[in-house]
Amino acid sequence: MTILSLATVLAFAAAQYLIWFYAPVEASMGVVQKIFYMHMPMAGWSMVAFAVVFVASVLYLLRRDPKWDRLAGACAELGVLFSGLALVTGMMWARPIWNVWWTWDPRLTTTLVMWFVYAAYLVLRASDMGPQRRRLVCAVLGVAAFLDVPLVFVSARYWRSIHPAVLGAQGGGLEPEMLATLVAGVVAFGLLSVTLVRLRLSLSAAEAEMAAITLDRIG
Repeated sequence: MTILSLATVLAFAAAQYLIWFYAPVEASMGVVQKIFYMHMPMAGWSMVAFAVVFVASVLYLLRRDPKWDRLAGACAELGVLFSGLALVTGMMWARPIWNVWWTWDPRLTTTLVMWFVYAAYLVLRASDMGPQRRRLVCAVLGVAAFLDVPLVFVSARYWRSIHPAVLGAQGGGLEPEMLATLVAGVVAFGLLSVTLVRLRLSLSAAEAEMAAITLDRIG
């Protein structure tokens, strides 16, 4: 974990250097465009996290192993955090560029719906309905909730959207310096994602062990 944490810190330091001292200022949008180098990685990794929630939920339904439930919960927390921050940074970008904080664009709307669905998933995980029933209900919701994630991905491509499709067929029109900075941001947030999920899994395993010890002493 120490090596992973150190790699995360170094990757973030490198990404911040590239954002502020290497990537050129975009001609039409100005310095506010640099939000993109954090906004896009957080949005992308949130969808990866929700995909892991889907896979872990399916595995729990098939094998009923609590470790898959814990993985789904950890990734859902990460996904809600990153997608929430992506929404906030997107609004910070939209205000000076679109002259509005929010518009009901297909990409923004499907992302907001996705955030609410997985926030509800986390509320359900905290409910008091018994461990086994909670795991089963959350696994079903973890599978169903994933229906919105592909819609978020394709919304800027197949619907009339003012949100740019960065990973389009033309490569998003990024200059080489901008593309290198974006890749550094993706790597940094990817390492942060792994670090946070591993820490959350360690905490969940410790909580499960403490609960088992408590039940054993009561019994």
